[in-house]
Amino acid sequence: MAIVGLSGSRRTSSFSIYALNSMKSLFGNVVSSISNIQQQGMTNVPSDRMDELQELTIRALSSHNVGSWDEIRSSLRAKQTPEEQNFRNNLSKGYGKPSPLHSLRLFDESNDERDVRVTLFRDSASWCPYCQKVWMTLEFKRIPYRIEKVNMRCYGEKPASFLRMQPSGNIPVAIIDGITYNQSNDIMYALEEAFPEHEQLVPNDPKERTKAQELLRLERSLFSAWMSWLTSRDSPDGRLRYNFVSLLNEVESELSATKGGFFLGERASVVDFMFAPFLERMCASMLYFKGFQIRVVPSEMTTFPAVNEWFDAMETLDSYQLTKSDYYTHCWDLPPQLGGCVSEAGSKPFQNAINGILPGSWHLPLSPNNGGLEPDWAWAGNDDAAKREALERISANYEAIVAFASRGAGSAGFPRYGAPLADPNAVSNKSIQPFVDAAMKIIAEKLIEEEHNGSKAEEAMKALASLLMNEGGKEIVDDIALSLAYLRDRVGVPRDMRLPAARQLRTHLNWAAGILNSSQ
Repeated sequence: MAIVGLSGSRRTSSFSIYALNSMKSLFGNVVSSISNIQQQGMTNVPSDRMDELQELTIRALSSHNVGSWDEIRSSLRAKQTPEEQNFRNNLSKGYGKPSPLHSLRLFDESNDERDVRVTLFRDSASWCPYCQKVWMTLEFKRIPYRIEKVNMRCYGEKPASFLRMQPSGNIPVAIIDGITYNQSNDIMYALEEAFPEHEQLVPNDPKERTKAQELLRLERSLFSAWMSWLTSRDSPDGRLRYNFVSLLNEVESELSATKGGFFLGERASVVDFMFAPFLERMCASMLYFKGFQIRVVPSEMTTFPAVNEWFDAMETLDSYQLTKSDYYTHCWDLPPQLGGCVSEAGSKPFQNAINGILPGSWHLPLSPNNGGLEPDWAWAGNDDAAKREALERISANYEAIVAFASRGAGSAGFPRYGAPLADPNAVSNKSIQPFVDAAMKIIAEKLIEEEHNGSKAEEAMKALASLLMNEGGKEIVDDIALSLAYLRDRVGVPRDMRLPAARQLRTHLNWAAGILNSSQ
């Protein structure tokens, strides 16, 4: 179901969206937000009745062979690849494929933690484009480093220790060989100088260096045109759109003149890493707020084929795959960072698709490429791999996730922060946590069950919904549905998981909440 078609050529819930949460990571180190959920007060059911209902819930899950979290993890492990099985162990050692959950990166056993010379202070939610540039650089060059995560102002307080080091509070900051650098570009060039034996990003050839400087000036011009249009309503003569498209066409022309997909040819350079965070955010925000599509799915028509091929080239890099976000996350994290983004006529269908409202976006069966708007991440694996990734994140930290989700039926915090995805002081509704836990176990079973075996999970979810409605009442059912939707809206990419896994989890949370709603 393609929502939009463009001329040119490319290489021959029913739950409304909009509420709020805490940015502390529950899937390993952060979660995200938004849904027009009205947060409720605590459930007014006598404690002895809640105890009885909890016992009935345990029996219901047992009768439908829904296992404990230990049993769910065991079932998952039987289906995981060896690399997936080693994920948590590698996290603790700093090894393996890169993950936003790493707090130490040694890459492999050839590096020793005592020899780490770099500490990177980046944002907790993985929203910051300037942090992304530095993060990619460290990964691409395979420089061992430690990670310290710091909140952005729009979703939390910064530690006093960080403010003493960086009075402005700006991120990223890096300490390299004991010297503090507090600008992203300065950090990137300092890494280039301090680690000359690692993969180079700055070209040695004088002509290439001159070309790189020209391209970096173009990047800043494109950034300015994007910001001007994104944060304003265009004039009747379309001046803001014209300025942005003109500069994007210059980028298209530059990329068309090279071979190999990258700005300077067949190898990634500092130019690509400077462009990447902002071109990525342009694709998401221009579609969501302006109805202007840059990135298309393979074989679709576009006036920007070289830009699309550049994204394809970038997505072959582990360092970019690690840091890449999805449209949903970007379109909710940009407004609080920028002081607001302005929607224009014609953007609503795109917003509905990105927000998971349209059929097939966050509802089973899923539409490929979200209806043609956001290319699927084929490099992240198939649907089964995505489900395993989502389940690994849930089952590894289920207690914190259940408590977090139950904020959807709790109360909002104070003070409030600018990001609609953030409410670090929100209060969880403890009384419904056992029932949210039960729903999450069934969702886990749904994620791992074999499709051809029928849906044991669907039978269990219907039984749970019926039990809670008949024995607990509408209020409890509503509160659990609110909690699942609250969690659904706060799954962040790449912070919690990659897009395919996030889309599967959001969809399965919708599936469960839908059954709860239909029981009323």
